[in-house]
Amino acid sequence: MQKLHEYLNSHNISEMHPSDIAQILKYLDDSKFGEAVKLIPKDLIGDVALALPDRLFNDIVENLNVDELSHAVTKLESDDQHKFMQELHELDEHIAKEVFKTLKPQDQQEIQILKAYSENEAGSHMQLEVFTATKDEVVHDVIKRFATLRKANELENIQNLFITNDKNKLYYTIRLDDLLIFDFDKTLYQNIQKNNENFEPKVAKDTEDIKEVIHYFEEYDLSVMPVVNEHGVLVGRITSDDVFDIINEHATEQMYNLAGVNDDAEEDEEILKAGKKRASWLGLNLFTAIAASLVIGLFADTLQSMIALAILMPIVASMGGNAGTQTLTVVVRQLALGDISQGDAYRIIKKEVAISLLNGFLFAIIIGVISSLWFGIEYLGYVIALSMMINLLMAGFFGASIPLFLKKMDIDPAIGSTVILTTITDIVGFFSFLGLATWILL
Repeated sequence: MQKLHEYLNSHNISEMHPSDIAQILKYLDDSKFGEAVKLIPKDLIGDVALALPDRLFNDIVENLNVDELSHAVTKLESDDQHKFMQELHELDEHIAKEVFKTLKPQDQQEIQILKAYSENEAGSHMQLEVFTATKDEVVHDVIKRFATLRKANELENIQNLFITNDKNKLYYTIRLDDLLIFDFDKTLYQNIQKNNENFEPKVAKDTEDIKEVIHYFEEYDLSVMPVVNEHGVLVGRITSDDVFDIINEHATEQMYNLAGVNDDAEEDEEILKAGKKRASWLGLNLFTAIAASLVIGLFADTLQSMIALAILMPIVASMGGNAGTQTLTVVVRQLALGDISQGDAYRIIKKEVAISLLNGFLFAIIIGVISSLWFGIEYLGYVIALSMMINLLMAGFFGASIPLFLKKMDIDPAIGSTVILTTITDIVGFFSFLGLATWILL
């Protein structure tokens, strides 16, 4: 608490960053959290709340009344207003409705516009605040108008000027630093014609998948991107900081999916909710483990006659599982980054199979020699070496094929891939090892 007091007293409000306050709040216990919230400037409380994890966002809301929440929302940009109201609605639908009623009509309208888009559409993540001008405006007048709006805090984080017609159809995008070197006494269009640069914008459609928009930012090194509707009318913009947040969210979601857990449930404080989500995947794993055990059961007589097989058997399955997970992780990540095109399936599978065969050959020799020296059983080294080669080959093939197939079926490649792959490598590993042992050794 003393740290927060010192921070607030030693900084002007205009110099404070919400993330700095959020970092301090994270380390406060429940008894001090409510008091600390009251010290935060009301104009910053919305940004601070959004910078906090979901569980602490809930605590912020509990310490504010409807009027304070409403004021917090009004101080946010349109995309953050939408996000704040979404989180508030998920927390308490009644309070969300009360806060929404107290907002200005313009804020209500903007939130409804963004709410109309689905979460995976670009329109759901755009800001509606844009700086526009018509091509016939004189540069000096445009700069003067921008300065007026900026001083009145009606515009924030503006990097580009969007040139539209009187119906708001987008024609050009001009960076502000380019605008400053234009001839101030001429119109925007006259300057554009005189300048050799290409001012035609790279645009995103409002209904376009947000993942595609992220690829545009990465490919063209963009800081901001205009968003238009089906008629080419400018409806908003997406900025690099929004894209960065989305990338983090998607990366977290993929990591959770690969582990068979739900990201929303894990961020929730309810133990039962998170436990139920995990249990569904553990239940599926149980059945796949039973399937692998049934394969082992087919060779019960073989195992009873040679105890060395029971000792070495987990090595084959474990190596196959780990090799497959490596391949799976690489392919899923490359799919997420857009590094794999639709025609790349054969190339990727061939590459991963080649890597798996190379490693399979190396570790087959190592485990073959170790097994022969360890147990001194004739041909045992050949059996486990062949099994290792077979299982790593299958691990590479299916580790690449499964996510590519799921992507083709419009299913998130991270969901279910690990469970399917582990089942395959376990069954192939056990069956090949015990089958070869039965055929060669007995």
